[in-house]
Amino acid sequence: MLFNSFPFIFVFLPITYVVFWSLRSLQLRYAWLALAGYVFYGYWNAKFCLLMAFSTLVSFTAGLGLAHFPEGRKRKLCLVVPITVDLALLGFFKYADFFLDTATRVVHAFGSDVSLPRLDIVLPIGISFYTFHTITYIVDSYRGTVRPTRNLFEFATYVSLFSQLVAGPIVRFRQIESDLATLGRHDRGRWVARGLSFFVVGLVEKVLVADSLAAFVDPALASYHALSTAGAWMAMLGYSLQLYFDFSGYSTMAVGLGFLFAIHIPQNFNSPYRALDPSDFWRRWHISLSSCLRDYLYIPLGGNREGVARTYRNMMITMLLGGLWHGAAWTFVVWGAYHGTLLSLYHWKSARWDVLPARLRQATMWLLVLVGWVFFRSKTFGMAWSLLHTMFVPTAGTLVPEPMLALFGILVAGWWSTTGPNAFELNLHWQPRQRALLVAASAACLAVIASGRVSPFLYFQF
Repeated sequence: MLFNSFPFIFVFLPITYVVFWSLRSLQLRYAWLALAGYVFYGYWNAKFCLLMAFSTLVSFTAGLGLAHFPEGRKRKLCLVVPITVDLALLGFFKYADFFLDTATRVVHAFGSDVSLPRLDIVLPIGISFYTFHTITYIVDSYRGTVRPTRNLFEFATYVSLFSQLVAGPIVRFRQIESDLATLGRHDRGRWVARGLSFFVVGLVEKVLVADSLAAFVDPALASYHALSTAGAWMAMLGYSLQLYFDFSGYSTMAVGLGFLFAIHIPQNFNSPYRALDPSDFWRRWHISLSSCLRDYLYIPLGGNREGVARTYRNMMITMLLGGLWHGAAWTFVVWGAYHGTLLSLYHWKSARWDVLPARLRQATMWLLVLVGWVFFRSKTFGMAWSLLHTMFVPTAGTLVPEPMLALFGILVAGWWSTTGPNAFELNLHWQPRQRALLVAASAACLAVIASGRVSPFLYFQF
């Protein structure tokens, strides 16, 4: 079920909202939200609800064990075993075919004609996100950052919270622990205006901006061999903006939906194309993922505490695994390595970089990020090299479809992403004129959805 669909907007959300606020006890609200999450998730494929339920039970049981065992071997087992189970499930469903294909290529490189059979496993939507939720809960419980909950329905609500279940943000239990604890005492009217405002802004980002950009980006990149240099740049500029507004739109809608149920979901994007350096970019882009990689991987590896060489090593490992998390393809690994290299170079030469004019640093940073998006978007290295060659070596060919409309879309989206306010910077205390604008934007989004031009969110595939 898509946020940008009539079944969600006019059926699922109103029913979930009305029933939730009609329930008076905390336990019933937990149970209802957990049930709503499973209905929402099962809309795609109901059998994968069993997988999420199994992961939930394993992690919840581990939390009980960590609460019971203050120290010793059994406490460590409560950390290691559930994380191993979660990672094994993620590895099987997301990476089994990737590793089998890679092994086949390696064997062929050594002259053998043996081919390992593909399993053709269907990837459960959102498994990367809810696996992060369960793992961060277990680690935080082990560290004593959170007190493990003894309420299964509370934990199930956290894992299956439909607003951020399939594409984030990656919400840590400690970030919404107080909201969950007081869920039975909140006033329905306190956050409704703010929630609807965030939801509509996110809907505009997705439906009116990202999907409009996709109208020329997708067909252009489907025929990337035919693009001219100008066409390749327009396509990749459009893609960089499409990806941002698509994912930012989802995250903004998730924040709004959280407010509707009195849950404060944290900001996931903070105008990343305003970034002045690689570190600044990762403080602004997919904030929940980058902070998790920092806290649960980079810092445990040693961070920057063990000398320059190990700092660079830790950056590269973190970004390589961050790239692989996005997808089972070597292009994602190269994308991660590329950003690891940018972070390392900035760490090395930050004193010289930081004295350059801010506008120059911002423009250069966007260019560097855009080059990285070539690997992120490409299905093969051949596609990536072809696009990069076309972009940087003058090449004759075609422009994107409807080039003037495409240019207008790039300019508008580019302005909003670099100069305009993001959702968290907007004044959401709406005056009559602003309310009218919000209603008009909602109507425009609904008209587009009614026309049938509804597309899934790009991060569903990760």
